[in-house]
Amino acid sequence: MPIAQLISPQALDLKKDQPGLVILDCRFALEDPDYGQRSYAEGHIAGSKFADLERDLSGKVIKGVTGRHPLPDAEDLVERLQAWGIDADSEVVVYDDGPGAFAARAWWLLAWLGKRDGVFILDGGLKAWHAAGLPLSLDACDTRRGTFNGAPDNALIMSAEQLQQRLGQPELTLLDARALPRFKGEVEPIDPIAGHIPGAQCAAFNENLDSNGRFLPADQLKQRFAAKLGNRSPDELVAYCGSGVTACHNLFALCLAGYPLGALYAGSWSEWINDPARGIALGE
Repeated sequence: MPIAQLISPQALDLKKDQPGLVILDCRFALEDPDYGQRSYAEGHIAGSKFADLERDLSGKVIKGVTGRHPLPDAEDLVERLQAWGIDADSEVVVYDDGPGAFAARAWWLLAWLGKRDGVFILDGGLKAWHAAGLPLSLDACDTRRGTFNGAPDNALIMSAEQLQQRLGQPELTLLDARALPRFKGEVEPIDPIAGHIPGAQCAAFNENLDSNGRFLPADQLKQRFAAKLGNRSPDELVAYCGSGVTACHNLFALCLAGYPLGALYAGSWSEWINDPARGIALGE
């Protein structure tokens, strides 16, 4: 079974009452941290549990040390997954408003802990769900605990120190998921320093999607990332973004295209710039 899988709104509607299925609502807004919880309370896909980016899918921020969304403690995350009712063999569907960035973070965290089958992103998210004319629910979800007991795979993680040592190596493909103006350093609406990590290529995550916010077909994604990889091995690819969230969207899209799961520089740009000894590049 492929590690990256999509599910349509219609298919999820047919199976949303299936025993063993766990649905996670991952809606979030950087400019309004309470948006996701508030939106969930106003209506969600029936049976879904709310997974908050900052409270559940990220760890503690240490100013001047970590990025904006450091990885959660693995044991704490396993506890959350169990509280949401996830077992080792559960099917899990994750969704957000549509682009899939926050859902992809949940998908990646599950893969990091060893759950690499039976995890789906709702293609198009709630935007597609609404477009299909499907309803939301105000019902409380069940409180059954799960038994999932994964362990982190640190081969999927690249630290700032490891990345710094690899910069300049010809086999490295370093992909930045932020939009081109941020990558070039022309604007920086979130972090205090603009630019990108030297040697990186811009691979804006929203270019994985079509005009309706659905993922591009696998062959188009393959073409997109083949141009970024050139003759280099996909096994040497590292993804990053502003804080380790939208980079997961690129990693998911790469897997949809048939590539292996690449490494995540989880601290990303917001961690990288904490150390003035780390290089910064501007322009393309």
